[in-house]
Amino acid sequence: MSRWLLVFSLAGLALAGGLQFRSLLAADATGTITGRVVLVGEIPAVKKIKITKDQEKCGQEKNAEDLVISPDRGIKDAVVSLIGVKGAIAKPAANPTIDQKGCAFSPHVLIAPVGTPVDIVNDDGILHNFHTISTKNTVVNKAQPGFKKKMTETFAQPEIVKITCDAHGWMSAWLVVTDHPYIAATDASGAFKIANVPAGAQKIEIWHETLGKISKDVTVKAGEEAKVTIELSKK
Repeated sequence: MSRWLLVFSLAGLALAGGLQFRSLLAADATGTITGRVVLVGEIPAVKKIKITKDQEKCGQEKNAEDLVISPDRGIKDAVVSLIGVKGAIAKPAANPTIDQKGCAFSPHVLIAPVGTPVDIVNDDGILHNFHTISTKNTVVNKAQPGFKKKMTETFAQPEIVKITCDAHGWMSAWLVVTDHPYIAATDASGAFKIANVPAGAQKIEIWHETLGKISKDVTVKAGEEAKVTIELSKK
């Protein structure tokens, strides 16, 4: 090997090693926030909704979804997000999807990146009407007959959008349009996880359709998991 070729080879290895080192430093500069959102105070009785239309598809009664509490007080469908932190959003492998099945929206809370197409699916085979209530995004109000299995809509502005069905008044859901990746909805046990959070002092916001919105300070250490418990109460 010539002297110059050896020099270039060593320089290339040094550059590659430097890039890898910087990549490791960047990875180490983030941590994870995990935790639960729980209800304090008396657990309310489950509300029942009487169904008076399309009972062959919808059934005769449903549990309301505006406040779902697990036996150990976990709150389902609370949205936890960082405040004041920007970050690139990875393009999802498939379009976020909200289904209309059994005359209910599934999921009840859907998180979708800004500008990503959202698929609206009709699995019921009956007439639904997809209707959004928002201030920043263009309102969608479209009939979806049983034969129209899928519609696709795009939402350009970050916002929490309410979704209803004009054909079945009890149906409701929420679309959370986000411009950053540091966001999660709680599962049936009230648990959530937000990964790759920049290390340092952070503030998170917790929103729930019935219980309102609060914020909480969290310190994130590089390479570590910050565990938090967030308490909400019924107003």
